[in-house]
Amino acid sequence: MNTQNVLIDRLGAQGDGIADTDHGAVYVPFTLPGELVSAEVDKSRGHLITVEKPAPARVKPPCPHFGPHGVQCGGCSLQHMRQTDYETWKRQRVVDALATRGIKANVEPLVRCRPGSRRRAVFSARKTVQGIVLGFNQAATHRIIPVDTCPILVPAIEQKLGALKALAQHLSADTKPFRISVLETLSGLDVTVQQKYLPEKMRQSAIQVATEIGLARLSLTDEILIERQKPALDLSGVSVVPPSGAFVQACRDAQSAMTALVSSHLAGLKRTVDLFSGCGTFTLPLAKGATIHAIENDGPALAALDHAARHHHGLKPVTTERRDLFRRPMRVSELKGFGGAVFDPPRAGADAQSTELANSTVKKIAAVSCNPATLARDLRILIDGGFQIRSVTPIDQFLWSPHVEAVALLER
Repeated sequence: MNTQNVLIDRLGAQGDGIADTDHGAVYVPFTLPGELVSAEVDKSRGHLITVEKPAPARVKPPCPHFGPHGVQCGGCSLQHMRQTDYETWKRQRVVDALATRGIKANVEPLVRCRPGSRRRAVFSARKTVQGIVLGFNQAATHRIIPVDTCPILVPAIEQKLGALKALAQHLSADTKPFRISVLETLSGLDVTVQQKYLPEKMRQSAIQVATEIGLARLSLTDEILIERQKPALDLSGVSVVPPSGAFVQACRDAQSAMTALVSSHLAGLKRTVDLFSGCGTFTLPLAKGATIHAIENDGPALAALDHAARHHHGLKPVTTERRDLFRRPMRVSELKGFGGAVFDPPRAGADAQSTELANSTVKKIAAVSCNPATLARDLRILIDGGFQIRSVTPIDQFLWSPHVEAVALLER
C-alpha cells in the first residue's frame, strides 16, 4: 500500500470514484469526477486521505456516519454529491444499461426520493461486553456501527432507535449478531427478529418491552410473539397485512410512482397477470378495473394478497397461484387470454418469463426492476419478440445509494 495523488475521472456503478492510472483503474470511495485526491492505494482499491482539489459538485454530507474519516455505517455512498449531479448520475445508470443491449428509449427524469422517507430498514445487533450494539454494518465488513440518527429513515423509525436498542437487549441469547427488520405501517412499527432460539424468559421480557414501546407486532423469524394491532399497509386504498419480514417497497412515494405508471399503462384491459406479485403492490390497485391473476412463490405473501382482495369491496375477481417463476415460468399457452402483464422480479430479473411473454399474445407489459442490467437484458428479449418501449422511468427508492428502480412500459 502506498500514498498517491490521483485524479478522479468518473463514478463507478457502486458510486466509487474511478481514477484511470498508468497501472489501471483505482476505485476511491467518497470522491467525485474532476477531483484531485490523496489516497492510500492497494492494487485497485484506494482509501481517501484528503481531497486536494474538490469538485464543484461536492457538498457537505448531512449524516455524521458518512465518509471515510471516523465511523461510517456503509449504508450510503453518495451523500457528498450535489443533488442535481446525483440525480443525473442515477438516471444515466439506466441509460447506460440499456445502451449495452443496443436499446434506445425515452428515459424520463429520475423520480426523486426525499430524505426521511425510508419506511423499511434492516438493522444489525449484537451483544458485547460493553452492552448491546444496534446499527448498520460498516461497508464490506461485519462490524456493526451504532447509529442514533439516520436522515433517510421515516421519523417513526428514527425516533424509536433508542427503544429498538433496548428491545434488542432482550432478544440476544448469545454474542452472535442478528438482524432486526423494521417496517412502518398504518398501525405502528412491525418488527421481525431473525433469531433461531430465544429462552422463554427472554421471550416474555421482549414481549413486555414491545408492549411498552408501542410496537404493532413483534415476530421471531416467522413466529408472532405479540400482535397488538394488525400492521396494515395502504395499497392505493386497499388495506393489506403483510406477513412478518415480508418484502414491501421501501418508500411509499416510490410505491405510489410505480403504481401510477403501471396502472395507467394497463388501464382498460379486461384481464392482466401479475408475475412476482408479492403482497399485491400492483395486483390490488389493478383489480379496481380488471380481473387479475397473481403469481408468487412466497406462500405467506400470496395469502396476505388473497385475504386483502377477499375483504375489500369493489374489486374485480382476483385469483392467486403459488409458483416458482424461475423454474416454471408461465408458458405461452397459459398466457393466452391475458391482454396485459406486469412483472417485478428480484435482482436476477426474469429472462425465462420474458421469453414466454415475447412469444405470447399479450399486448401490453409493465416491467418493474431494481437492477438496470437485468432489466435491459429482459427488455432486449421483449423487443426482439415484437414489443416497443413507450417509456422508461427511473425511480430513486434508496436515497444516496447506487441502487435505482425503473419501470419500463411496452406494447405491441
